[in-house]
Amino acid sequence: MKTAVVFYSLDGNCALAAEEIKSLLNADLLRLQTKDEKKRGKIAKFFWAGGMMFSKKLPQLKPFNFNPSDYDLIIVGAPVWAGSPAAPIKTFISNAAITGKKTAVFVCHAGGMGDSLDKLKTLLAGNEIISGIDFLSAAKNAEEMKKKVSEWARGF
Repeated sequence: MKTAVVFYSLDGNCALAAEEIKSLLNADLLRLQTKDEKKRGKIAKFFWAGGMMFSKKLPQLKPFNFNPSDYDLIIVGAPVWAGSPAAPIKTFISNAAITGKKTAVFVCHAGGMGDSLDKLKTLLAGNEIISGIDFLSAAKNAEEMKKKVSEWARGF
């Protein structure tokens, strides 16, 4: 089964989880980047990300090459911003035209997951969503994250 892991990561937590999933499933990896990839301090990142979520603005992404029809399984991962999947993932989903595919989702958070997994699944309506998982502070809990990924990936 040909698999793609598509994700956005601002602080590296989702990148760690995505890399682990990629390794276990021998998947292709697509890291999304916004056109505005400025280095920001912790407080500036909070305001930048929060501002997008509350204004419902979708950031522009740097160009990427992705054809959903090339894959049997598409795994989408996002950090949680203000209780929702990060805005760059919303941009990707709105532009990628993923429909009728087998998909799985994951979110990375620091304790405020809310209903972000359900929201991510809703964004991917029209697909067969086979599974979803969350990772709490993946960088701080790397061993726990790896164990969860290993158990989760067995279901594919």
